[in-house]
Amino acid sequence: MKEPKRPTLIHAFIPIFVLVVLLAINVIVFGSGATDGPNQIALVLAASVAGIISWRLGHSWEEIEVSIVKSISSAMGAMLILLVIGSLSGAWLLSGIVPAMIYYGLKIMNPTFFLFAACVVCCIVSLATGSSWSTIATVGIALLGIGKTLGIHEGVIAGALISGAYFGDKMSPLSDTTNLAPAMAGTDLFTHIRYMVITTVPTLTITLIIFFVWGFTLDTAGVVNTDAVLTSIDNAFNLNPILFLVPALVLFMIVRKVPAIPALLVGSILGGIFAIIFQPQIIAQVSGITDDPIKSAFLAVMKSLALSISIQTDNTMINELLSSGGMAGMLNTIWLILGAMIFGGVMESCGLLKRIVEEIIKWAHSTGSLVASTAVTSIFFNLTAGDQYMAIAVPGRMFADTYRKRGYKPELLSRTLEDAGTVTSVLVPWNTCGATQSKVLGISTWTYAPYCFFCIISPMMTVLMAYLNYKIRRLDDAPTE
Repeated sequence: MKEPKRPTLIHAFIPIFVLVVLLAINVIVFGSGATDGPNQIALVLAASVAGIISWRLGHSWEEIEVSIVKSISSAMGAMLILLVIGSLSGAWLLSGIVPAMIYYGLKIMNPTFFLFAACVVCCIVSLATGSSWSTIATVGIALLGIGKTLGIHEGVIAGALISGAYFGDKMSPLSDTTNLAPAMAGTDLFTHIRYMVITTVPTLTITLIIFFVWGFTLDTAGVVNTDAVLTSIDNAFNLNPILFLVPALVLFMIVRKVPAIPALLVGSILGGIFAIIFQPQIIAQVSGITDDPIKSAFLAVMKSLALSISIQTDNTMINELLSSGGMAGMLNTIWLILGAMIFGGVMESCGLLKRIVEEIIKWAHSTGSLVASTAVTSIFFNLTAGDQYMAIAVPGRMFADTYRKRGYKPELLSRTLEDAGTVTSVLVPWNTCGATQSKVLGISTWTYAPYCFFCIISPMMTVLMAYLNYKIRRLDDAPTE
């Protein structure tokens, strides 16, 4: 067999150009409906172009297929979590857990400090659990409902929630990305976390200041009458502090390192059980059955776990918050993730992504330019490979030798991978993180992305510190804390 040819830069950029053009056309033609199918097809078509190029370079279909399957396998855990989150949201709505969070949250939250407080709460929960996904799927959904009820723009609320959640995802020793980055760079976990403090604390401080000041600019004169909302929720549901045992147990399990899927599944099942115990009137409304309580309970719980449900109250505004798509509601997002993984797999199979990275490295001469090149490469992989793990693992492998040869300690690389790869993934609509958070919150990625200040500032901060040569660790340096 002939040795496959080395791809050129033109080869590498053709599929990316096709993808960008198709995505732009989809946004123009379909608007917010672009993620309901057109973007998935765009990813498959761009992957087809990459496949043709790969075949022309001498790679077999078997090689391409193996790479596609490997790419999809890397995202399988994320897709399973997404399905369980769909069931969790439905069960927690049916049981009154989410309405109870909204109810009690409205009693204590002040619109002026809401954005600041919401960001801090998500920071704490995500730091404790190590999971931005679990944080958004639990307390995030409740905080979103509270914020919308207070009359705050949903994109700004989501930006505060995601900023806090991704701080914890980035800094928690329980986070998978926080463990992956040092493993790829060749350093240990806690050296990596301590070194990230240098860039992460200033970034979070700026973010919190922005949300704190933003709160004072909100026009609270037109805020929704929260008393009417509270009355509607109280009339519709049997609110009981015991309901909070379920989310408390889920968070406890995650903190105790129980894997996310079984922990969230337990939360879903308990949500269904609590719905039967505490919300018989909601069970009857969802099932439409009043003469057979056993059949009614089974039907309502199964619908909440699997299908879309909508609970009606005497308040039209709150009705918009009391709906869930269940597990089925996540299938469109999984389709998007599959498309992104197919594109990333084909692009990696013949070295198209690697070819672009090799060219970027040539231009990195100073500390600042090397860190900037790493950050740009991680963001590039979030855009093209569709997954934050790829955005950390592939650049980590490619840049590790360069950092070592130029005399830098590996924690400089691992920090840069997290500062750019982990946090920007949620800003890309077709990335696993962006697609998931958009679906869970019910808000377009384009709507919340401009307000995710932590995620936007983080890569800029790491590049700035490198150009300022601030606490850059070199192999001949003694460790500095």
